[in-house]
Amino acid sequence: MKNALQFQVPPRKRVRMIVDTDCKNEADDQFALAHHLMTPMLDVRGINAAHFEAQKAVYGEGNTMQASYDEILNMLELMDLTGRYRVCRGCRHPLADESTPEDSEAARLIIEEAMRDEPTPLFVALQGTLTNLASALLLEPAIAPRLTAIWIGGDQYPEGGWEFNLNQDIHAANVVFASGVAVWQIPKPVYKMMNVSLAELQRRVAPCGRVGAYLFRQMVELNDRLGEMSWPHGETWCIGDQPTVGVLLEDQERQNYTMRRTPLVRPDCTYAPRPGAREIRVYDTVDVRLTLEDFYAKLALFCGE
Repeated sequence: MKNALQFQVPPRKRVRMIVDTDCKNEADDQFALAHHLMTPMLDVRGINAAHFEAQKAVYGEGNTMQASYDEILNMLELMDLTGRYRVCRGCRHPLADESTPEDSEAARLIIEEAMRDEPTPLFVALQGTLTNLASALLLEPAIAPRLTAIWIGGDQYPEGGWEFNLNQDIHAANVVFASGVAVWQIPKPVYKMMNVSLAELQRRVAPCGRVGAYLFRQMVELNDRLGEMSWPHGETWCIGDQPTVGVLLEDQERQNYTMRRTPLVRPDCTYAPRPGAREIRVYDTVDVRLTLEDFYAKLALFCGE
């Protein structure tokens, strides 16, 4: 992957980043992973593989995290970045309860990076379940004030409701909400704004080298496999993990979020009041134009012919 950017990000404006992704779950995590790796503001310290056990039928019980891990390696190879980043296996299952962590390389990476004595802030971009972060918090609670979690997940406030990433591990969500870690939550009505058409991807993504061709092809293949289902639409898709990059690119004075009390998540993913709840940042909207055009531009500059 060539670097064709004719600018540099000043060191004091860069942030440390860990990408935590269920990369083989559908077809959008790969787009967001590529975006992270092409964004010079982000000093990516590692990539964590996350499970998607609520969707385990294809890979079998306990195997979805490994599928994510293998897909991360595949993406790095397609981008000519093999060996450039630390890739860690995450927890294989959702948490059994809200007090028992599942130790993993991914949880240990979060702890290690959070405990570093470095001036640049640390963000963990969570594109699926919160299991790896929750395990890290249970293993070492002292990391809570030392990082910010950007999470794609949960439904709208105040009532909540079923949402795929939240449903993957409700215990983990309650651990994170009960901790002191700063959370920037991007709930379903907001990440669903990241709607693209397959024609758009054919025109803007597919021509951009091996990785662009792969991103488009695997999206079309999944769209075809789901052809008999009511979702997706047929000509469009939501690349809803992209805001894990987009919210950091946005003007931080924009105030396109509301500070809300952390909820207690019920087994059906609905929200209940949490006694003594703290506030977290919950996004009301994201800059779709900025996020998508930045991705398309970088893909063409880094991976285009």
